[in-house]
Amino acid sequence: MKISGGNIMITFQEAEIRAKIIKAMAHPVRLMMIEFLKGGERSFSEIFNLFKLDKSTVSKHLLVMKEAAIVSSRKEGMDMICTLDVPCITDFFGCVTAVIESKVKKHQACLCR
Repeated sequence: MKISGGNIMITFQEAEIRAKIIKAMAHPVRLMMIEFLKGGERSFSEIFNLFKLDKSTVSKHLLVMKEAAIVSSRKEGMDMICTLDVPCITDFFGCVTAVIESKVKKHQACLCR
């Protein structure tokens, strides 16, 4: 981190890394997968059964999250077992929900005037 004018700022490189992680989550299917994996390890079969998508599409979504170090997997028999590398990533969703609620309150306040 850099200190500039008394404020703590992240470097551009750190911001790029954060953006990559956020981009890896920025798809409805991936958000649903993360939420599902919040409950613990899940097999590829369980994840696949959540969606009406072909296996290659589900695999591609998981690969995007693996490359961002959000998800990891291991082979178990004929199936792949997936897990969240850092489960606290779901804490981010609470913040997103707070932003949505704030926006709704502001919108409602505007309507009441």
